[in-house]
Amino acid sequence: MKLFDSHGHVHALMLLAIILVASSFPVGSAIANELPPAVMMFIRFLMAALMFLPIVIAKYGLILPTTNSLLRYIFLSAPLVAFFWCMFEGLRYTSVLNTGALYTLVPAITATCAFIINKERTGLLRMSGLLLGTFGALWIVFRGSLASFVGLDLNYGDLVFLAGCLFMGMYSPFFKRFYDGEPMLVMTFWILLSGSAWLLFLSITSITHVDWANVKSDVYLGVVYLSLFSTLITFFIMNYSTVRIGATKVSAYSLLTPLFVISMSILVGIDSFELIILPGIIFILAALIFIQRDDKHISTEIEKERYNVCD
Repeated sequence: MKLFDSHGHVHALMLLAIILVASSFPVGSAIANELPPAVMMFIRFLMAALMFLPIVIAKYGLILPTTNSLLRYIFLSAPLVAFFWCMFEGLRYTSVLNTGALYTLVPAITATCAFIINKERTGLLRMSGLLLGTFGALWIVFRGSLASFVGLDLNYGDLVFLAGCLFMGMYSPFFKRFYDGEPMLVMTFWILLSGSAWLLFLSITSITHVDWANVKSDVYLGVVYLSLFSTLITFFIMNYSTVRIGATKVSAYSLLTPLFVISMSILVGIDSFELIILPGIIFILAALIFIQRDDKHISTEIEKERYNVCD
């Protein structure tokens, strides 16, 4: 049996996406207190949608969606908006370490939602991988210290971010459920634009109270980075990958988030490698192998026929 399925390029793209997602935690933490969460997310989503617009027009032209399609896009954008709002709100009251620990729960939440929404079964191999991966990610976050894990006192920020993780766990299964064969670029654009509409509604009163003249340039640079790399590119990769390898396999890559966060910290000199995290790395890599080798999923041919996958 192959280590991964035939979609090798999809797995490579998912690694890129998770690296970009991991980078959003320190960047988001650095600017979380500079603007209200809803305002920051409105700018982020709208900027990402506007960046996508020329690409969509050049390849497909600007065709307005049908009422049914628009309702699907609005519905699918809701859990994304909820997650990212919870992320920025939570980071105002808790640490990157705590959010990194809680984010490791997303694959298990996704697997549960995928079963409920899409009847996607979680075989023994995949379930073992989810449990092993979650354990490995928590081992890295808490440096193998049981006392640190037990002493994790959930504050307001942690609870808010945990709620966001629940919403993120719903997104991929719902995306797979409601994908109707349209080009992925088009669908991603309209989801981002729908998310912008949600956030405009949520932030309309806050926008007028922001002292825009005194907002630091670093904040705008941070939002641009999050819009381009952690929103536009990652959304497209996750949407593209979900209909090809399934929601649970896509979500399983988020187990690598703590590893990449710590790796980035080491590269910029604010952290150092500790041998104690090595078992956690081994657990996570083993978990990914278990999950990706699990064959209890729809075959590639059936997947293409059912979802009419269109690049």
